[in-house]
Amino acid sequence: MAKRNKSSRRGESGNVIAALASFFIPGLGQLVQGRLLWAAFFFIATAALYFSSPLLLITLPFALIAHLWAIINAATFNPG
Repeated sequence: MAKRNKSSRRGESGNVIAALASFFIPGLGQLVQGRLLWAAFFFIATAALYFSSPLLLITLPFALIAHLWAIINAATFNPG
């Protein structure tokens, strides 16, 4: 049985911190992990959906889904 590298485990403290960061600001967790394109994507997409919500309430569920996706993406990131 292959020995797992400590940095590739799920629930690693870095991933927990990144998930918490993405909870407060979508994309911040990806930025903490050094993934700039994903960070920009999550921040811009989620912000656009949240800011269009007062105009079109139909975008609010999509904004919440995108925000949750950012959190899960940061929490389950595997660098290896």
